[in-house]
Amino acid sequence: MDWKQLYTRKITTAEEAIKAIRDNDRVVFSHAAGVPREIAKALVTHKDDYRNVEIYHMLCLGDGAYTAPDTETHFRHNTNFVGANTRQAIEEDRADFIPCFFHELPHLFRNGTLPVDVAVVHLSTPNEEGYCSFGVSSDYTKPAADAARVVIAEINDRMPHIGGDNYIHVSKLDYIVETSNPLFEIPLPKIGETEQAIGRNCAELIEDGATLQLGIGAIPDAVLQCLYDKKDLGIHTEMFSDGVIDLVQKGVINGRRKTLHPEKLVATFLMGSQRLYDFVDNNPNVALFPVDYVNDPYVIRQNRNLVSINSCIEVDLSGQVCSETIGTKQFSGTGGQVDYIRGAALSEGGKSILAMPSTAARGKVSRIVPYLAPGAAVTTTRNEVDYIVTEYGIAHLKGKTLRQRAESLIRIAHPDFRETLAEEYFRRFPKAKKTIL
Repeated sequence: MDWKQLYTRKITTAEEAIKAIRDNDRVVFSHAAGVPREIAKALVTHKDDYRNVEIYHMLCLGDGAYTAPDTETHFRHNTNFVGANTRQAIEEDRADFIPCFFHELPHLFRNGTLPVDVAVVHLSTPNEEGYCSFGVSSDYTKPAADAARVVIAEINDRMPHIGGDNYIHVSKLDYIVETSNPLFEIPLPKIGETEQAIGRNCAELIEDGATLQLGIGAIPDAVLQCLYDKKDLGIHTEMFSDGVIDLVQKGVINGRRKTLHPEKLVATFLMGSQRLYDFVDNNPNVALFPVDYVNDPYVIRQNRNLVSINSCIEVDLSGQVCSETIGTKQFSGTGGQVDYIRGAALSEGGKSILAMPSTAARGKVSRIVPYLAPGAAVTTTRNEVDYIVTEYGIAHLKGKTLRQRAESLIRIAHPDFRETLAEEYFRRFPKAKKTIL
């Protein structure tokens, strides 16, 4: 049968499509800006028809209404990354968190650890051969669709067509719900003096021809703003946002020296403004792949001079890094941080950078601490940390002793906290010279 005939036969409403979901099913939603909003809305509207349906969704954009208190007996959110609209559900034990490296998720879907009953995916319109693009969310979404018993597709004429290993054929879809919705946009971050200083310090560590992994927010964008004097940079990253566009258009990011996927901007998902979504639509130089490829440290290492830039919440004087909890409170998740720190360590000429402001809570709390907060998760072990960067400088920890690490970290701490940190330093190292400050 012609794919167009198949397509037409599978078109239905969101209300009809969700009837394929059964009590106790595990349902996987497309990630981040790819969230399938019509199916999510229909499920919440008809919540009384469901009991104990698990909804796996990593970063949840939009209202996350399926995590509201009145949905508790109907839906239970499960994730390995907590966002602003799901933290309360986690804190109140109405949702669950899985400690997990991002690149592991597809394997967990395939091997039955997290079997997928229904994948709800958000796709582009089909091309001339009947293939739809997963658009801005390849990551775990494409593997979930491959593993699912049932695939429900929202096909959105406003979803960008993005290439790579990022397609599914109409014949693999069970239900099609046609939509025309704008994607969720992420506000452009405000870059202050602190972020500018951090950006300059990070830029010192980036050489011409490097391939970059960076995320979203004020610090990654500040780093990008400091790279206009660089040459032949490339992108191999978990995700990228608007900040790369100007550097691409200026020719700074061109991927000419990349040793894996030369000239391609490689990622596993995208979030940003409509400008970003327009930039990537049918752009032959942009390629998305599932996360078990893009974030695999042994794939990452194939990029020579890979520089990863990630953020963290606090670092102790030995170099242990917490990037996901505030004490015992789950604030975010591991994401791809460790994937890229390990990949950069294996890359020829690679470097990993953990960048953060020196303080939190409007200057009242130091992010460089004697000990991690009680109950804090160690996201990146002290054995794996390479560079720590604040607005006050760069601490290179790889290969350094505990004493040398503490000295370097105190020097890049906020001046208001250095004396207190030094007191702890001398308690640990009583024979150290008294010249650390």
